[in-house]
Amino acid sequence: MSKFATSALTSMKLSITATEEASRRGERTVGVDHLFLALVVDDGAAGQTLRSLGISLDAARQAVEAQHVAQLASIGIDVAPAVGGRITFPGTSGYEWSEPVLALVKRSSEDKRAGDAAAVLRELVGEPSGFIDEVLRRLGTSPEMVLARLGGAETTPGSPQPPNPEADVWARSECFVPATPDEVWALLADPARMPEWEPGTGAVDGMPAVLEAGVSWVSHARLERPDGTMLRINPKHRTARVQLVDIERPLRIEWLFNWPDVPTSNTRRVSIRLEPAADGTQLHLTSAWERGAERSRLRALRWLFRPLRPLNRLATRMQLAQLGVSISRVFR
Repeated sequence: MSKFATSALTSMKLSITATEEASRRGERTVGVDHLFLALVVDDGAAGQTLRSLGISLDAARQAVEAQHVAQLASIGIDVAPAVGGRITFPGTSGYEWSEPVLALVKRSSEDKRAGDAAAVLRELVGEPSGFIDEVLRRLGTSPEMVLARLGGAETTPGSPQPPNPEADVWARSECFVPATPDEVWALLADPARMPEWEPGTGAVDGMPAVLEAGVSWVSHARLERPDGTMLRINPKHRTARVQLVDIERPLRIEWLFNWPDVPTSNTRRVSIRLEPAADGTQLHLTSAWERGAERSRLRALRWLFRPLRPLNRLATRMQLAQLGVSISRVFR
């Protein structure tokens, strides 16, 4: 993956999760505290490093709140620790990043820095206000310990192979979920709960009595955003057929999405593999857009669209990353 793609995906995932953490406290400015919490549930080396030091999401939230209370007490303001509510983003709007957060995220991709979450964490532990330093010490660690552990956690990813030779565009992604594999499986393996985690699904019907490979049901597109504004969805794309292709309880599940009202449309294949991880579950997600029967007849023209493939691949990666964030949000 190019540095641009890495930086773009990192910014998108951290932006969504950090904004969600701000929304829990009714705040509209994303600060270093919210970014730190987003990194705790990062799926890569940054999150793995923090969790390997015994930092769970709940512990991190408590340490951040305790530090806020201590800072206010130091200037004579006594307040009780705030109790975070439920995540309200993306159902609420008006959020912005603070200047310190914007600056450190920008630095994470400058010069030879990779622009990934690990690079963001390196910048964050050295942020000049000292807030994150104090939070880490409350959690029984330090910036030095984080950096030392982070160096051993970083790896160079290999070049993944396409999941299906018929896939025109495909992508893989990782996601950490702060819940047990059994809890995550109960969510993913229940067709009735698909609207909870699949961003484009508003409702389902025609659900099978027995969940086994080969069964299918109907998915109806989400027609409005969480804030109530309407989405522009082509009427022909409002109904999809979801087929359960493979299920290996409780380790792996795979679906096919197709749109019966658009015979020439491609089919989307999504698979998720669950793996136990410290303080939660690591998800390995794959998404591929496969040619439909009508499109296969146009194989000779595929070379015309090759220049667009990198952009389509990046868009698919972002779509898959958003899917992972949506699954994680259910448990946060």
